[in-house]
Amino acid sequence: MGKATGFKEFKRVVEPYRPAKERVLDFKEIYTEHDENNLGTQASRCMDCGVPFCQSNEGCPVYNLIPEWNDLVYQNRWEEAFERLIKTNNFPEITGRVCPAVCEGACVLGITETPVAIKNLECAISDKGLENGWFKAAPPKNRTGKKVAIIGSGPAGLSAAQELNYAGHNVSVYERDDRIGGLMMYGIPNMKLEKSILEFRIDLMEKEGISFFTNTDVGSNKDSSVSVEELSKNNDVILLATGATQPRDLPIPNRDADGIHFAMDFLRANTKSLLDSNHEDQNYINAKDKDVIVIGGGDTGTDCIGTALRHGCKSLTNFEILPQPPVERAEDNPWPLFPKTYKVDYGHEESKELFGSDPREFSISGKEFLKDSEGNLKGIVTVEVDSSFKEVSGSEKEWKADLILLAMGFLGPEDYVVKNLKVNLDERSNYKAEHNIHVTSNPKVFAAGDCRRGQSLVVWAINEGRAAAREINNFFS
Repeated sequence: MGKATGFKEFKRVVEPYRPAKERVLDFKEIYTEHDENNLGTQASRCMDCGVPFCQSNEGCPVYNLIPEWNDLVYQNRWEEAFERLIKTNNFPEITGRVCPAVCEGACVLGITETPVAIKNLECAISDKGLENGWFKAAPPKNRTGKKVAIIGSGPAGLSAAQELNYAGHNVSVYERDDRIGGLMMYGIPNMKLEKSILEFRIDLMEKEGISFFTNTDVGSNKDSSVSVEELSKNNDVILLATGATQPRDLPIPNRDADGIHFAMDFLRANTKSLLDSNHEDQNYINAKDKDVIVIGGGDTGTDCIGTALRHGCKSLTNFEILPQPPVERAEDNPWPLFPKTYKVDYGHEESKELFGSDPREFSISGKEFLKDSEGNLKGIVTVEVDSSFKEVSGSEKEWKADLILLAMGFLGPEDYVVKNLKVNLDERSNYKAEHNIHVTSNPKVFAAGDCRRGQSLVVWAINEGRAAAREINNFFS
């Protein structure tokens, strides 16, 4: 593959983000322009490893042909690299930006060296495709006459829609929000994913023949809703791709204080207002001049940090109930498993740059919210916890806050969608359907993405959507 000794000659050099003090002044993407010379060098680090774990079960969930397009980039054959990339990934222009790069965690080179910069390369290949018009609408030549209704327009729903449309079926996608994209539209902020990229993809899918319906909350009592009975009657198959949208709450005293919000409510309102009016309508939860605490240490929590900083918050603290991860892999986290190590994401870097320190406080749990006589949030009382999550006696501490964002994950899908579909739920309240089978207890209803497997990654949702589409095709055959 490529330069046989590249992995020995060159060190990993990833593409930098824009300077932190500059990028917090706007909601433009945090990424810098691609350096093709460096990317060619980085691609040359890909080893002829024989068994590419980067595209194994422990690596890329969509089994991207990573060594192949690395080699093509090294040879400066970018369009061919693009053709290899889109064979397996429906939306590389998105995953190249937002995926945590599980492939890099499984890179064979990563056993003894730093892994190949796969995420940078994927992003650059897809951006080349956008710049050069390599993304083209590909409507099917023939239609089967079969109709599929997909509820939810996140990565699982859209990847399934694309694959089913390629097969010639008539696909309709229903979204309760006012814009198509689900998590990708309103859950991921603009600085990580510019929405014009997503809108370009949706326009392409419309040209391919997919029908989209917004402001349609299937199964609800809203005027614009569609009943599941109607969808079932008018379609041969229904695919549930609703996501896991029930947020995990923190039911401690004074939860009703004014100033406590779920992370997704905060992020959605911010992006919608930004897209609708560049924030001029003021229809968002503004963190400006506020002492902000984000509870939850995942990607959603980081996005809340980055958004609050761009609003101009007065201070920022991030609580994580888990202990601080080690710098190096622990003994119970060997290669090729995804490394559970200490990482500094874009929001942490920005907070440190503005306020002088990393905002994270580890091994800490909320005990009581504090509010004034008028019901306004004043702060929170916390306690330290040990590795078994037991409270450490005498470790209580009071923190000042007038905005607290709950980013503690999600419990599962909202069940009103399927009340009349006779769909069974699993022990975690997700739609019960075996992976790579995806049919529910109702033989005409399939499920894919977070609503089936629980909260996960965009790239796993794409995997699920592709697999569900394959099984629906089998159902029709």
